[in-house]
Amino acid sequence: MNKEQLQKVLHDISAVKIAVVGDFCLDAYWFIDESKSEISIETGQATMPVKQQRYSLGGAGNVTSNLAAMGIKDVRAFGVIGPDPFGNEMVKVMHENGIDTRNLVVQEESWSTHVYTKPYIADAEQNRIDFGNFNALSNETADQLIGLLKNEVPQVDVIIINQQVLSGIHTEYFRKKLVEVIEYFPEKIFITDSRNYNGFYTGSYRKMNDSEAANLIGLEKDANDVVLYSEVKEAADLLYERYGKPLFITRGERGSVIVDENGVTDIHGLMIISKVDPVGAGDSYLAGAAATLAAGYNMQTAAQIGSYVAGVTVQKLFQTGTASPDEILQIGSDPDFVYSPELAEDIRHARYWQGTEIEIIKEWQKPLNISHAIFDHDGTISTLREGWEHIMQPMMIKAILGEHFQDADEALYHKVQTRVIDFIDKTTGIQTLVQMKGLVDLVKEFGQVPADQVLDEFGYKQIYNDELLKMVREREAKIANSELALEDFTLKNAVKLLETLYEAGVTLYLASGTDEEDVKNEARILGYDHLFKGGIYGAVGDVTKEAKKMVLDRILNTIGESETGQLATFGDGPVEIRETRKRGGATIGIASNEEKRHSLNEAKRSRLIKAGADIVIPDFSQLPKLLQLLNIQDKK
Repeated sequence: MNKEQLQKVLHDISAVKIAVVGDFCLDAYWFIDESKSEISIETGQATMPVKQQRYSLGGAGNVTSNLAAMGIKDVRAFGVIGPDPFGNEMVKVMHENGIDTRNLVVQEESWSTHVYTKPYIADAEQNRIDFGNFNALSNETADQLIGLLKNEVPQVDVIIINQQVLSGIHTEYFRKKLVEVIEYFPEKIFITDSRNYNGFYTGSYRKMNDSEAANLIGLEKDANDVVLYSEVKEAADLLYERYGKPLFITRGERGSVIVDENGVTDIHGLMIISKVDPVGAGDSYLAGAAATLAAGYNMQTAAQIGSYVAGVTVQKLFQTGTASPDEILQIGSDPDFVYSPELAEDIRHARYWQGTEIEIIKEWQKPLNISHAIFDHDGTISTLREGWEHIMQPMMIKAILGEHFQDADEALYHKVQTRVIDFIDKTTGIQTLVQMKGLVDLVKEFGQVPADQVLDEFGYKQIYNDELLKMVREREAKIANSELALEDFTLKNAVKLLETLYEAGVTLYLASGTDEEDVKNEARILGYDHLFKGGIYGAVGDVTKEAKKMVLDRILNTIGESETGQLATFGDGPVEIRETRKRGGATIGIASNEEKRHSLNEAKRSRLIKAGADIVIPDFSQLPKLLQLLNIQDKK
């Protein structure tokens, strides 16, 4: 789906009418500041002063708030609240978000508004305090709610059924009555998302996660178990046969699966670089998918929109987030997908070409006819900067902890270290300035550095570059003094491959996230700059100008999109692989061990497969076989 198509979907979504019937909950975030704590006279215990409080909708409420945030102006809530301040707060939040609350029923007795109270000290959630666990829905309230729903079903396009808690509205009596409503309106789309009663609502579409789907076919899985793709597909087939209605099965970062009359279809997950909070992601997916179906689109489009909505909301911390049309458009116009996650995470499933170390991820349908080739530099050809991670990691940790670097407690230090390692792992291959922009966010996230002392991305980049260039300059000097040679700082057979492609008439381009002048200088020192007739490109100090994307766009403008089979990209980072795959070129992932300059780096292999590599190789040591696969004739 391109940007224009996505804009049309979002426009059409805004006009739909959706009813949500379910367990409406309130998420209460209480941020505690112990600096104002005192000892209670009554108990002798320290108090927990709340400095800030924030309330957002959870459960069915989160579904309605996601729908409203997407620009849908007619969202109707059908549920039960208690005669308490939290019920009033829920209605207030709904009104502020434009949600119709006329059909929220107040049960005066045996009912408390469902509330999940989440106290936070710093960024650590404390023991949750829950309200509503002892609720008992009366048959009279159930009949009242069913009557209200039945009156309005003809007016809406889709009805979402949410079941969040065992002490909610979904009693046996209510469930039977709701199935009667589904049967009474066979032309309407009902979509059920139920933690405990997914098998009950006959006649409805269903949205569930992979663990729930596996359990429904007799595979015992808990929320933390990995559900294999084969198990998900088996569940999808069996459940569609059982229920006779389409299903959405979500798989977290591994994407989702849909099944309908067309069979099972995979929907790619999104690569998210920032820190994520998955709470409420399922509700976001459901809202996006349901709204898209309500606008008349098919299951695949609905699942894609659901993924985009969830992709936005998981990046919003300390809240059950929502996604606006602009945010959905931003993430969906040029999405970064996760490909083949099972294969990426389990090398035992690797398939190799003709007894070589060349791993085939995606087979080319016809022989390649390469006329243009893009090469990443560091880790693909050159190892001059090998070890940059070991410079960036401590630099980032020091920047985040600031004056507390030496005296930070062990738990905090390891938390920062883990975040930094994960961030570097996910951002390998993008320009350094963008990484430093991410560092600014990390510094602010941990709050150890006073706001007026936080540098911008240019300041942090200067610190990093100064440290890195010390190492690079020392290595360059050793080459100049003939103490070390080209072979000591290039991947095995990399230069020979460049020369072979050059002699074969392939136009070569060098594209790097490193500063452009540094890339040009290092290629000149290593002696192969003259081979890149297409040009050498690097970062130019502008985060909006990504060298690799710019080069790809330039090449496509030259050769035309219909000839993308002539383009191949070689790289050890996910950026160049992702961008080339989006444009239909061949992608050769280099899972290099930069320290040895040969052999496989399994962490890189995983990243490259998820980014969309067609083949993965550890180095260029098996060059004749690689050239054969690439359909390149060695003229020497």
